[in-house]
Amino acid sequence: MALPLEGIRVCDLTWVIAGPTATRVLADFGAEVIRVEHEQAVDPIRLGRPIVGDHPTLNNSGFFNYFNRNKKSVLLNARHPDGMDLLKRLIAKSDVLIENFSAGVLESWGLGYDELRAIRPDIIYCSISGFGHSGRDREFTTWGPTAQALSGLTLTSGLPGKPPAGWGYSYMDHTAGYNGAIAIMMALHHRNLTGEGQHVDISQVEAGIVLNGPAVLDGAVNGRTWRREGMPPGNRAWEPAVAPHNTYACAGEDRWLAIAVMNDAEWQALVRAMEEPDWALDPRFATNAGRLANQDELDARIEEWTSELDDYEAMELLQAAGVRAGVCQKPGDRFERDPQSRARGWWRMLMHPELGECEYDGVTPRLSKTPGELRSTSPLIGEHTREVLGEVLGLGEDEIDAAQASGALM
Repeated sequence: MALPLEGIRVCDLTWVIAGPTATRVLADFGAEVIRVEHEQAVDPIRLGRPIVGDHPTLNNSGFFNYFNRNKKSVLLNARHPDGMDLLKRLIAKSDVLIENFSAGVLESWGLGYDELRAIRPDIIYCSISGFGHSGRDREFTTWGPTAQALSGLTLTSGLPGKPPAGWGYSYMDHTAGYNGAIAIMMALHHRNLTGEGQHVDISQVEAGIVLNGPAVLDGAVNGRTWRREGMPPGNRAWEPAVAPHNTYACAGEDRWLAIAVMNDAEWQALVRAMEEPDWALDPRFATNAGRLANQDELDARIEEWTSELDDYEAMELLQAAGVRAGVCQKPGDRFERDPQSRARGWWRMLMHPELGECEYDGVTPRLSKTPGELRSTSPLIGEHTREVLGEVLGLGEDEIDAAQASGALM
């Protein structure tokens, strides 16, 4: 069965998380994604945790393996004139070029959008950077925590009455990557209709702002800061304001269950599931308004009940009663305990040359007619250099050997 992006070639100059997230989606659905790498300026996540074995190599990072399945790797030294020539020849054979360097880096290489169009007029060029390629701050540099702060996400995180907590991980990288994959597919559709390529310019800060929509609207329309009494709400619901709505400790160490009760009928279902303890029959808890007014006591009472139960047992009990409940799963739970992941065949095994047998998460979204697939593990660095130079660029073995000897490939 043909994959939906089969026949699309992507020249991938990305690194770390944001760009590789975008190209992972494209590769999962059949695009030929060719990572252009340099052994002297290696992608940091090739050396990132978790490392399998006693010593890091350029190929045994679980982090890199996760983001770069289904891709190829070519070693090119773009600082060498012959290496740059080979890169331009690869661009000429590619439908898409994507990078997530700071704005201006590709221009400094002589590969700005105008130069890319001279190489291939209908090229789709996707850039992902902190601020985008225009505006006052285009040359500013960012990293996860700074982009997060500038987008507003840091300020709106955490619990009421306490300092901002931050998110602890770069959600803007993933969000920008998903935006990149979607935008590239839209640009490909536009090219199919018109024959025209285009520049897709993505700002990670803007991608973070999108995640902060309610807070932005609250400030712009109502003139209210997100950090005020009772806000941010933590795990409690603020719109609509309902209770109980929180996470509750369960039996065992660091085991938690999320419960969301949206109306009085669901509250009664929860009471029945808890076998109607006397405290739950208190008239103060009979209505949502009363439960909201007494949330601290309500949460403490519910946690007295959940703390005696296994988290999965409690989830199944409440779900059977019609109450929205879900275990706060740890990463290991998804492999070892989550029956839904197994039932849907979410985990797939592939053999990696250095990492051995690896279990990969599945492909989303699931298309009934043209589903994506896992075809290969992450590439060893430079694994496909000769294949790509020979089959895509048409170089003979002697020419590849000469390029290797000249320093154009490294």
